[in-house]
Amino acid sequence: MKSSVKIVMLMMFAFMLSVSGFSTITANAESNEKILKIEQFIEEQRNASEIPGISVVIVEKGKTVYQRGFGYADVKSKTPVTANTLFEIGSTTKAFTGAAILQLEKEGLLKRTDDVQKYIPWLKLSYNGEPQAITLDQLLHHTSGIASNTIALIPESNAENALELTVKTLQDQPLNRKPGSSFEYATINYDVLGLVIEIVMKKPYDEYMKQHILDPIGMKDSFVGLHQAQTAHMATGYKIGFTKEQAYTPPIYRGNVPAGYIISNTNDIEKWMNLQLGNDLSNSIDKQLINDSHIPDQTVEPFDKNTHYAYGWGILKENDKKYILHAGENPTFSSYFIMQPDEKLGVAILANMRSSFTTAIGQGVMDLWEGKNVTNNHTDSYQKLDQIVTIICIVVGCFGTLFMLFTIRILRKLAKKQRNWTSLNGKRLLLFILHTLIIAASLTFMIMIPKILLGGLPWAFIKVWAPTTISLTLYSTLVVGIIYFIFGTLLIFTKKTKLR
Repeated sequence: MKSSVKIVMLMMFAFMLSVSGFSTITANAESNEKILKIEQFIEEQRNASEIPGISVVIVEKGKTVYQRGFGYADVKSKTPVTANTLFEIGSTTKAFTGAAILQLEKEGLLKRTDDVQKYIPWLKLSYNGEPQAITLDQLLHHTSGIASNTIALIPESNAENALELTVKTLQDQPLNRKPGSSFEYATINYDVLGLVIEIVMKKPYDEYMKQHILDPIGMKDSFVGLHQAQTAHMATGYKIGFTKEQAYTPPIYRGNVPAGYIISNTNDIEKWMNLQLGNDLSNSIDKQLINDSHIPDQTVEPFDKNTHYAYGWGILKENDKKYILHAGENPTFSSYFIMQPDEKLGVAILANMRSSFTTAIGQGVMDLWEGKNVTNNHTDSYQKLDQIVTIICIVVGCFGTLFMLFTIRILRKLAKKQRNWTSLNGKRLLLFILHTLIIAASLTFMIMIPKILLGGLPWAFIKVWAPTTISLTLYSTLVVGIIYFIFGTLLIFTKKTKLR
């Protein structure tokens, strides 16, 4: 009898093991299928976007379930992207600054409801000529009223006081709306918060963030600003230009570090996402503080469909699910973080080119991991603009070559006495004045295009942020305009020599 019981128990145990093993094999098969779809999707999107290099990490329930680099950290040397490759993470930096403000509030060093002038007395801003009080909370939520185009005011600087110089650019700028009334994303809001951190802690923002945020989390290979990141692991940054990646070194904006210039890799970002998802076992930063940073401001209209802004994070409510997300774009880098807290799931994408494809890839990877279908029909406005401007640049170059040849031909005829200079008369003078006015008006319009069509953004800003073809096309058009002016002037003031 006892032996029969033992046999039955052994059979049951064996059955349970087989079921468990089958479940594991099935789970692994499903996971492998997801990964194959994800890798195919990323490669397709990377080829379509012309992004040179991408680093991807997926975390789930405290574990890194997928991590891989695609393409090149440096195209010229064919250096592959790895988990150690460092990227500028752009505006996904804002969540770090937001967490630092909450940390200082927890320590009793400030309050989110404080007027910013309590810390920066000289920062006096007005709306419709009336002085306004702006709270730290309004800066955090982008409801301060500061205009989005103030990004163009950020000075090129690597000086230690660059952050103060950046905030001082706001002194002569009127607010675009009444504080607290509505959302307007202005990156410089977080630079103001960075200066508040400096003033409260009496130490540079970058030092505070490294010592009190990054290092405690274990983000030892991350840096706060390019001036800290002296490392061979840094990826080369690229812009789109002539439909291909173009290596580009933008100016240094040290005064914009709190809003967009943390340098990191996917090894460290996985720690940051696990912290956000409540899976940080080190308890380096208070969990309640992190949860508070995900509370959206619902006193204003959502800035996107079902999406409100929190503390450096967008909070999306979709089909009874909550997503925590943010994109980042610098002139030559982009990033995207998206997390689903109920599933303890997070996806991060780092790329060494400014492209909205980075966001599309991050959203697609999240969808694929959740078992949804994705489409490969994303388009990037910078890429489309580059394609259009590339064609314009080629056409302008052809006209320039043609006018140059015509000008040379006239000069040769003058040298051979086949054309002669002619005396000025009323008709020729009128033609010259009209010719001059048309060329001057055309070139002035080219120079004024940003103010007319782009809300007053200067060409210096566009040169840094836009595709490389934009600047070349502008310069080419100006040169062709001058050549055409010379050509037209020669036609007006010369005439064919009469044959005797």
